[in-house]
Amino acid sequence: MKFRSDPSVIRGSIAPVVTPFTDEGAVDHAGLRDLIRFQLESGSHGISLGGSTGEPSAQSVAERIEGMRTAVETIADRVPFLPGTGSHKLDETLTMTAAAHELGADAALVITPYYARPTQEALYQWYATVAREFPDLPVIAYNVPSRTAVDIAPETVKRLFTDFENFVGIKETTKDFEHFSRVLHACGRSLLVWSGIELLCLPLLALGGAGFVSAVSNLAPTAVARMYELWEAGDFDGARELHYALHPLVDLLFVETNPAPAKWVLAQQGRIASHHVRPPLIPPTEAALVRIRALLAEGGDLTQQIGADR
Repeated sequence: MKFRSDPSVIRGSIAPVVTPFTDEGAVDHAGLRDLIRFQLESGSHGISLGGSTGEPSAQSVAERIEGMRTAVETIADRVPFLPGTGSHKLDETLTMTAAAHELGADAALVITPYYARPTQEALYQWYATVAREFPDLPVIAYNVPSRTAVDIAPETVKRLFTDFENFVGIKETTKDFEHFSRVLHACGRSLLVWSGIELLCLPLLALGGAGFVSAVSNLAPTAVARMYELWEAGDFDGARELHYALHPLVDLLFVETNPAPAKWVLAQQGRIASHHVRPPLIPPTEAALVRIRALLAEGGDLTQQIGADR
């Protein structure tokens, strides 16, 4: 919990690590440790677990908590840890957030409750409940309308940011870039905003964003981290070059549903033992693999860069 008392330092590339499974479908904790070490060696500025890329809805609450435990032990306070602790059920959300708090996470990333399509008032009450329950734990909303069918409005974010000192930010995974601007305009630059949309990561920095939680960092963590660092250093041309160089890997991620393509590449590279994804996802089809291989050939050099090459 080294960074919990000052969430404003949680910036840059926060890697949303995939959850590796064995061929039989069990969580591979040794593989998870290896992936986190890979991210740390590659220069990622933080680690997240249990967002969409981590297949949380296909895991039990107990599995997700054990994953957090493995992550906390492996990270050992070297960088901030922001686990996803949300569910479509409030009791599960509170249980997992309590576990994150007890294990020493630096902040909790709480997804908008999916399937139910709550109103803005209901969303306010949902996040208010979490914030009140854990007043010394920074809470970050995770807005991903493509998966939840609900969009948290800028006005609702402002209410939460005004009413609760520990509601500190939002991960915006929406392609509506105007939404990013309206959230920051409503709340001010002290609200921490991260992009979860790969091709909006760099543009968000121009608006005053805190960084990004980008799935492509699973494949090219050094390049993604370096893009942030170059921007912060004022090397805008260098940052833009990496942004465009990452395009093929971004396209690769979504040839079929994320994280199946990324896990296939990681398995091919020997970074995880199996590319298994849990139902309802399936491994990439043969047709998808043709496209994945082509995109990997185009952008694969960035997957070979490790921290020392920065």
